[in-house]
Amino acid sequence: MKIQPIKVAIVGCGGISNAYLGTMINKFKILDVVGGYDRNPDKVKDKVEKFGIKAMTFEEILADDSIEIVVNLTAPTGHYPVIKQLLEAGKNVYTEKVLSVELEHAAELVKIADQKNLYLGAAPDTFLGSAIQTARYVVESGMIGDVTSCYCAFTRDGDILNRAFPFTAKPGGGIGFDVGIYSITALLSILGPVREVSGVVQTRKPQRPNYSLENFGEPFQIECENLMSGILQFEGGTIGNILFDSNSIFILPEKPSLVLFGTLGILFMADANQFGGEVKVILKGNNEPFIIQQSHAFTDECRGLGVADMAWAMRTGRKNRASKEMAYHALDVLHGIVRSSETKSNQVIQSTFEKTPPIPRGYSGQTYFEFIEEFGIAQ
Repeated sequence: MKIQPIKVAIVGCGGISNAYLGTMINKFKILDVVGGYDRNPDKVKDKVEKFGIKAMTFEEILADDSIEIVVNLTAPTGHYPVIKQLLEAGKNVYTEKVLSVELEHAAELVKIADQKNLYLGAAPDTFLGSAIQTARYVVESGMIGDVTSCYCAFTRDGDILNRAFPFTAKPGGGIGFDVGIYSITALLSILGPVREVSGVVQTRKPQRPNYSLENFGEPFQIECENLMSGILQFEGGTIGNILFDSNSIFILPEKPSLVLFGTLGILFMADANQFGGEVKVILKGNNEPFIIQQSHAFTDECRGLGVADMAWAMRTGRKNRASKEMAYHALDVLHGIVRSSETKSNQVIQSTFEKTPPIPRGYSGQTYFEFIEEFGIAQ
């Protein structure tokens, strides 16, 4: 039986849209990207010329019944109003991270989607890539025994990013909510829900000099966290430490740490902001790590993989992997760390989620793409 492709439109045609459109148009036959909207007409024109999509107004997207999924690529502060309008218009929505800046707004969006029986998915979808799926395979095989603890650290130079990408200085664009969520989502996808958190969150030197040509020397305000440290207590018993700091330096390629410590070994994961990368293991009785052969596909840049997975979920009647429940739980964890910092107390996480099955193991590269499209095994 031939599966009918799902028509998709995007809202927000900024820089990240190039990666999404490249994946959705070129790699997945299940997706038929038909149009896009942005408040800046020049940005829409650029996508029309590069990818051949149709320039649309937001109202046209809302009114077009043939469009089943809308991919929201607006800045974090715009997520709540945009997603709410789309859901209320009966659209299934996949959004860039985070689900919403405010936790109560995210809860409302989840509730609307449930009430209307709509799919709502959210980035990051890098946990569906070969590296994190391979790491999950290693853990679930029992190779490193029981995972007793974990650690992740990520540093950047926020001064560079804040001026190049102004949203990173606004709420939702800080080092924890915009970048740390990759590592947290990776850990959640492998270890499951978090029960309790504690932490410290700071905005160090919130007012800084502006070095841009237009506003040189004028004060520049940081409105979000640029330092976050926390302890996560997972429901399964694992204890985790996190550290996200954008007051440091840029190293390219970036070298974050993401490590799982088990009773029989230690697993060194790749950058959770990437789909591929080396996964290494040190087993008990040894001193040197060895590289694990990738057990899954999707090693290259593949933003939009979560959209394709959601499309297959809609056509086959299953739950999408980059689910609204896990996205809400990740946001709940981040907000819990913020609350802990404000109240100087541990915070119990009220939300939870059910882990979805891993990506099926199969062929690699283009052969794998064709395989899952032909037989629909992306379950």
